Amino acid sequence: MKKLFNSAETMVEDMLDGFVSAFPQVMRGTNDPRVIKRATHTKDADEKVTLLIGNGSGHEPIAMGFVGQGVLDANIVGDVFAAPSADLILDGLNELTGKAGSILLISQHSGDMINGRAATMMANDLGLKTVPLPMYDDISAAPPERKQDRRGAPGTMFIYKILGAAAEEGRSLEDLVTLGEAVRDRLVTLAAAVTPPVSPLTGQKMFSLPDDEIFLGMGVHGEPGVGRAKVGPVNQLVGQMVEKLLADRPMSKGSRACVIINGMGGTTLMELLTLWEETRKALATQGINAIAPMIGSYVTTQEMGGFSISFLEPTDDMLALWCAPSDTPYFPAIHLEES
Repeated sequence: MKKLFNSAETMVEDMLDGFVSAFPQVMRGTNDPRVIKRATHTKDADEKVTLLIGNGSGHEPIAMGFVGQGVLDANIVGDVFAAPSADLILDGLNELTGKAGSILLISQHSGDMINGRAATMMANDLGLKTVPLPMYDDISAAPPERKQDRRGAPGTMFIYKILGAAAEEGRSLEDLVTLGEAVRDRLVTLAAAVTPPVSPLTGQKMFSLPDDEIFLGMGVHGEPGVGRAKVGPVNQLVGQMVEKLLADRPMSKGSRACVIINGMGGTTLMELLTLWEETRKALATQGINAIAPMIGSYVTTQEMGGFSISFLEPTDDMLALWCAPSDTPYFPAIHLEES
């Protein structure tokens, strides 16, 4: 498959060069150029808890596209589909952590967890007040009684934004960790893959799928899901997925659900908007009001065709933070219009 790169050796650096030259909200780190950090701050690091995350490249715009006012303070960028090393994450923590402390968000995948936890331990040994916050939400990866074993999926963007807005208000490290855990407990995601991505490193498809089948529960790296479904009207697929999400985390009639419809990279906006509408209608049949949606391709795996649906049943505080203004290259404005 054709890809537009100079070389496998320079593709990440070329991307980061273009990113920082295009967007005034971000700049390279002083300690390491793989640290992408906010260019401006409204509070200094002694007053504001800083929020960082490390992740492999190849999934853009997450997470470097969310660096800026009201979301992330920094993203530590690894190689393609590979977690950044513990030493690289430590460079970011060392540069960004002030007296107020820092939270390292860790999307639950083995490499990210191992390197992230090691980096926070090293940071604390250096006297940096740093707390790791594992994030997980993929219901296909483990049952409700083993939530802590689930993978991180696109619903973790709720945690990014809500904690980022709360940190901007000057909330304490302890309060932010408690809030992040509460958001995580109210969050579920399920994905469906339609076509495979092509690895930019090998040029090969990352999995195979018959033309008439959809893979339910596919992870962001092509990890196995919970089963397959035949291609058919999208309202049937969405209805099945909403049923599974609500079975995992029931919501009563009259509840509100913030919704993320995330495209995997090869899904058109026409399709994503249709998916949102079918999700809204499926929730309405259960007496649940779908609100404050985020619709677009934000957690991608190259040109993988497919999407995920994420629900958050917010408290009033979480909802206000989810809809708070932000200024980043790619995190969208979230609007609340309740019926």
